[in-house]
Amino acid sequence: MTTLVFGHKSPDTDSTGSPLIWAWYLSEVKGQPAEAVLLGEPNTEAAFLLEKWSIDKPRIIDGVEAGQPVVIVDTNNPAELPDGINNADIRQIIDHHKLVGGLETKGPIDIRIEPVACTATLMWKMIGKDMAQAPAWVKGAMLTCILSDTLEFRSPTTTQEDEAIAHALAEDLKIDIPTYATDMFAAKSDVSAFSEAELLRMDSKEYEVGGKSFRVSVLETTSPDTVLARKDALVAAMPKVAEEDGVDQVLLFVVDILNEEATLLVPNDLVKTVAEKSFATVVGEADQVVLPGVVSRKKQIIPNLAL
Repeated sequence: MTTLVFGHKSPDTDSTGSPLIWAWYLSEVKGQPAEAVLLGEPNTEAAFLLEKWSIDKPRIIDGVEAGQPVVIVDTNNPAELPDGINNADIRQIIDHHKLVGGLETKGPIDIRIEPVACTATLMWKMIGKDMAQAPAWVKGAMLTCILSDTLEFRSPTTTQEDEAIAHALAEDLKIDIPTYATDMFAAKSDVSAFSEAELLRMDSKEYEVGGKSFRVSVLETTSPDTVLARKDALVAAMPKVAEEDGVDQVLLFVVDILNEEATLLVPNDLVKTVAEKSFATVVGEADQVVLPGVVSRKKQIIPNLAL
């Protein structure tokens, strides 16, 4: 039976590229039939990855059947995976996030979780000498994932391994990293085709803080003014998105990649309290607050959230 390889819902670049990389490795190197699939439409930067390296978009699934062999990458959080995931036959987990708990397996499995910035970094290490037979698109997907998750090495999640592997891949592919990253981030910044609700869900994860549930949304862009120009419409869309998704509030952080800062929209007193208690700032009567140096949800936003 073909193994399905997938990452989290609302797939970003890493959750689009890493399933493709690992499905190639399982099928072509290990001789184990595997298929990369997605749990939603890829974001604009992930779509850039597919077009740049002439990769067919994986099919999108909304669930898995009981007993279906699966490999989970770039997450270990059941809330980010299909309903009924524990009825599937989970064979492997490859991730770089904190261990959440809640997944059940049919038996002992291979789990690899390391504190690096990107799942593709782990995969490069795990594939090892077999990278010599990797086609250019696999290496290109790896490079794109690493540059995305590290924000071209600006993110505090970046490790020496992430950076060294990215430079090795770029040299192999004869790619200039600053030029390529600029093209990537330009693709990520073009959100004109998306509705406000889609933007609020595009790169988001659910977390509970102080008895309140939040959809923590991050929009990384080189053109923050383009997103902030839609501030009123984004704020107006938050209550419906929160209601439909079963959370108390949406928190939207617009990350300015080049200036390395985030702007948090402050639509009400709840978010004002979160901002002031989490980031040692004073909001006052403003409807947004700039958070200098904040670019990483995993390392700077989620660990600091407080009520």
